[in-house]
Parts: sequence; C-alpha cells; structure tokens
Amino acid sequence: MTPAELSRTVWHAVCRAVEDDALPGPVPDRVTVERPRPGGRGDYATNVALRLAGPAGRPPREVAEILRVRVAATPGIDRLVDRIEITGPGFLNFTLAPDRAPALVRAVLRAGTRYGHGDTLAGTATAFAPAAEPRAALWTRTVMELLRAQGGAAATGTDGAERLAVVPVADPGALAALGPDAARWALLATAARDRPYTGPGLFVQRESNPLFRTRYAYARTRALARGAAQLGIAPAYTAPEPTHTTLLTALGDHPAVLEAAARLRAPDRLARHLEHTAEAFLRFQETARPLPLGDEKPSAAHRSRLALAEAAGAVLAGGLSLLGVDAPEHL
Repeated sequence: MTPAELSRTVWHAVCRAVEDDALPGPVPDRVTVERPRPGGRGDYATNVALRLAGPAGRPPREVAEILRVRVAATPGIDRLVDRIEITGPGFLNFTLAPDRAPALVRAVLRAGTRYGHGDTLAGTATAFAPAAEPRAALWTRTVMELLRAQGGAAATGTDGAERLAVVPVADPGALAALGPDAARWALLATAARDRPYTGPGLFVQRESNPLFRTRYAYARTRALARGAAQLGIAPAYTAPEPTHTTLLTALGDHPAVLEAAARLRAPDRLARHLEHTAEAFLRFQETARPLPLGDEKPSAAHRSRLALAEAAGAVLAGGLSLLGVDAPEHL
C-alpha cells in the first residue's frame, strides 16, 4: 500500500465518520500521510485527528479512535496493514503488512515510469503567471508538469495567476555551458529560497556529483537488465532480503514525494528523493549481487534482485523525466 493509497483510505474513513454522524464535519480536502516523527511507530502516520478535533469539539485521541475503527473496517485492509495504533496526542500510526514488498515491486513494474502518478489533485486548476527569468520560468513549467501528474489542471494565465518566487540564477550565461540536463538539474535541485549552483562540479563524472550519481544509477539498472536478458533470467520478485529495506522504502515513498512536490510547488523535493533512491540502489547492488557469477546458477534471489533493480530504474527514469532530465541507457 502506497502513501497515496493510504491517504485516500483514511480520507474515505473520515467521510464515513461524517456520514454516520460519528464525527461532525467538515471533511478536509485531503489527508496527509508521512513517515512517523520521533516517538511514533510503524511505517506511516497522519495527524488528521488533531486537525479535526477542534472543529469536531472532541479530544484528538477520541477522533483518532473513531477513524481507527473505520480504517480497520475497510475491505481488504487487513491484507495490507498489520497494525493501526494511536500515539501521542492523537496521531494515527500504520504498520504495513510484512508481505507488502512483492506487491510494491509489482505495482512499480506495472506502472513503469508513471509509478506515483495519480489523481490526488484531480478537480484542481491552477493558473501561473508567465516568468521571464530563466529559473522562475523553468520552475513554473516543472511545477505544472508535477500538478498534471497528480491529476490537476495547470496553465499559464494573467488575472489572479500564481507567481512562483524563486531566487534567480546569478549568471544566466553560465547555463548554456552546462548543457540542458545539467542546467535543468542545477535550477531545480536547489530549494526555491536558495541560489542555485551552476559551477564546474556539475561536469564531474563521479559519484560526488548528485546528477551523475542519479543518472549513473539508472544506467546501472539498464545494464543489469541487459545482462539478465543475455543469461535468460526473467526478473520476478518473491521475497525481500535485509539488503532490500532502504531501497524498498525509497520506492514506497515515491508517490508521496511526487504529490508533495506538486502540492508544495517544490520540484527540489523530487530531485532530493531521486538522489536518495539512487544511493539506495547503488548500495543495494554492491551488497546483493543481482546477477550470478561464473558457473553460479540463477536463483530466486537473483530474480528478485533483478526485479527490484528494474523497479528502481522505473522510479529514477520517471522522476528524471518529470524534471526534464534525460535518463541515459549507457553512462
């Protein structure tokens, strides 16, 4: 179960509680699910009960219990969520079922580069003011793509249009020397409030360069796929190993990252997540060999690792595409 799916499940539980008169309205536009804060438990948590407590005139923990019961009653939820707990002043914490990894990998492979696209912002329409400054113009176009990937409508307009405030690039002339991919990464990977780096470090072809590391990780997933094809090994994810944990977490977080990047007008969040996913993949392939060596026979473990590598490649390619950066097959 992805964070976006869990968010929708909790939101529907809120709707049912309001319809049943167990909880006075209003129903929020969306429910945010994220990694638990220090002191929390499980895989994901939401503060929706704290947000609803004031308007409902109920203690937050009482609201959380009302929602916990309704989420637990969702058909099929027991196969996806192992535990639903209430912590602190009223946080709902979710521990996913232990067999979620195969379903997650299958979901990524089924969606391919569109994994994480959804309809969380369906029904919303945003007009953005045209921008002439290079970074503001690119930031606007990229945010529009992110919104569309979440089902929202986005276009440029004039009357009442939203203007994205970003620190401009210090030397626009330096962008041409970088080339299109490095230039886009430079302008998007830095938070809007910070001045982007456009120096020679973006040319360095080693893992100290985040752009190179991210694209190199994708190229490695394609090399593994070619090697598997030559050996006649079909990827098939069956069970996680300890070395898979960090990479699986990064893949599971991807839909929530895309939604947050769109909603908060923050493509830099996506860039940082791609860096993290690339690092997780590179560590994974170093500690768990996806391809057999020498006369070693292919095993279920190899097929699982290859499927996980293919899923990582889909996330990296899809994320880079949304940023307008090329994902090379060879690097």
